[in-house]
Amino acid sequence: MPTGTSKLTEALTPRQLQLLKIINNFKQSQYYSPTIAELAFELSVSRSTTFEHIAQLRKKELLLASPGRARSLELTSKAQKLLKQLNCKAAIETDNYFCENPQEGIPLVGKVAAGLPIEAIEDKSSLSLTSHFASQNEDTFALEVAGDSMVDDDIQNGDYVICRRSSTANNGQLVIALLDDQEATLKRFYREKNRVRLQPANDNYQPIYSDNCRIEAIVIGLVRKF
Repeated sequence: MPTGTSKLTEALTPRQLQLLKIINNFKQSQYYSPTIAELAFELSVSRSTTFEHIAQLRKKELLLASPGRARSLELTSKAQKLLKQLNCKAAIETDNYFCENPQEGIPLVGKVAAGLPIEAIEDKSSLSLTSHFASQNEDTFALEVAGDSMVDDDIQNGDYVICRRSSTANNGQLVIALLDDQEATLKRFYREKNRVRLQPANDNYQPIYSDNCRIEAIVIGLVRKF
């Protein structure tokens, strides 16, 4: 009997599946969605054909879009789950076992004192980024930091920030923001009278002011490898 994944895959044309993969890969590398023109170029088809594929994917509840807004294409949770399952299946078929179980993680065996010494009590559990930062309904992802504009907040070049998708933020929160020129940046968010201020944490950088800034995500954690 076909599984839910295989049924959904069979309901997609090869072009539609390719389109989902392109959008997913684009967002992972650029941190924002591709335009219709960029998708048409990647698919080597016309914009009208690309738009038709997008319409079909929206009907199948695999893609979301905000009419009139550029770079608003978003994969639904159903689409993300489908692509993840397909990637895991491909990894198993090629004997590549880097398809992680999100419930697994690094063994967490207790606590260590950074102040006064404490009793060493072994606690056999595991530490998983998924279980630690994400709940079942949250759209959580990681980004690698490139640059030093946030070093005074102890966010270094090469660190990984854990982010939760959100279109709003409170003053002082660390955010991933999409600027007018469609570039993404990591800064502290402050709303002023008629504009938004994106504040770096390094005196060598100036604040960024915008009246058309779009919040993509809120930073909820940090991972650093020494």
